Amino acid sequence: MLPRLQYTILSLGLLLPATLHASDYTYQQTTQITGGSLLKMMKTVGVFSSQARHIGDPVVSTIYLKDNRLANVSADSIEIIDLDKETVTHVDVAKKTYTVTTFAQMKQAMENARAQMQQQAAKQQPQPAANPDAQNVKMSFDVKVRNTGAQKEVSGLSSSEAIMTLMMNATDTKSQQSGSMAITNDMWMVPSVPGYDQVRDFYKRFAVKMSDASIGLGFDFSKMLSQNPGAGQALNDMAGEMQKLKGVPIMQVMRMGTTVNGQPLPAASEAPLPADASPAAPSSGQIAKSAMGSMLPHFGGFGKKKSDSSDHSADQDGNSSAQAQPTSAILMETQITTSNFSSAPVDPSHFEVPAGYKQVQPPTGVAPN
Repeated sequence: MLPRLQYTILSLGLLLPATLHASDYTYQQTTQITGGSLLKMMKTVGVFSSQARHIGDPVVSTIYLKDNRLANVSADSIEIIDLDKETVTHVDVAKKTYTVTTFAQMKQAMENARAQMQQQAAKQQPQPAANPDAQNVKMSFDVKVRNTGAQKEVSGLSSSEAIMTLMMNATDTKSQQSGSMAITNDMWMVPSVPGYDQVRDFYKRFAVKMSDASIGLGFDFSKMLSQNPGAGQALNDMAGEMQKLKGVPIMQVMRMGTTVNGQPLPAASEAPLPADASPAAPSSGQIAKSAMGSMLPHFGGFGKKKSDSSDHSADQDGNSSAQAQPTSAILMETQITTSNFSSAPVDPSHFEVPAGYKQVQPPTGVAPN
C-alpha cells in the first residue's frame, strides 16, 4: 500500500467512531522522522543523495475532506482517495505525473505480495528433521494500551498521554527465549475536536471497502493468529484494548523496531533517543538479526548459539567485554503533530489533478488500469 496511507490508517483506524455523514473539513499534519538506525543510515547515504539528505526534514501536509473524497496535499505530492470511484490518485509534483490505482488493484497487489512472501518462506524454511527447534516456537500477537495520566499542551490544546504497544512475539518453549517485532505509539489525546469524527469515519469506510482489517499494519496478523491456539481470544483482547483510547490524537511519536526480551519498545516520553552528537548507539543490525532469527525459524533458525569468538569484543587488556548486550533496537521513530482544524467549506479543486500533469502506470506490483 502507498506509504502515506499505511501510517494514516494505522493511526486513525485505532479510534473508529459510529458511522456519520461526512461534509467539509480541513486540518494540517507535520510529519518528521526523528530518529532510529534507519535515519542514521540514510544520513550517511545523504552524502551521495540529496533526497536521502533531507529524509529527516519535517513534511507539512494539509488534509482536505469533502463528502466521500479526501486529499492529502504537501509540497512534493498529493494523494486523493475517492470512495465513490474506489480509486487512490497519487500525484508527483516534481515530476508532474500521476497514477490512478483502484481499490481492487490495491487488494490484488497485497494478495500477490503475501503469496510471494509465503513462497519465499517455503523455499527458505528447512525441513522439520533439519530444524527440530522450529516445532518449539510459539507465536503470539499482543496489543496493550495504558493511559499514563501525564498531561501537556500540544497545538494550544491540553492533552493527556496514552501509550499503545503492539508486538508480534515468538517464544522458544524449551529455552523460553523470546523475540518481538514491536511498535510503540506515544499518543497525546484531547477529549474531542469539533468535526474531526468525520475524518475517522472516512477511514473506517475506506477500510470496509478494502475488506482488510490488517490494512496499514504491514503484516497479515489475522492469518498469523489463525495458525496458533488462542487466536480468537487474542483478537478479542485487542478489540478490548482499543476501547481504552479516548479522544483525538493530536501528537503521536511512533517507534518501530525489535526486542529480544519479550518487552515492548519504550515510549518516547519514557526513554528519549540520544541527540545526534552523542556516541553512536550499538548497531541494530545484530539485534534485529537476533530477534528475527528467534521469531522466524525460516529466516535462520530459533535459539542458535552465538560464535564463541566473533560475537565478543576485547578491551585494551585483551579481556572479553563485560558490557550487557542491548535488548532492543529502534529502527525508526516518527512524530506526527495535528493542528489547524477547520470546518470551513473546501474548494473542490483540491481533489483534482493539476492541469498539464501526465498519467503514468502505477508502481511495479500493481496491475495497470
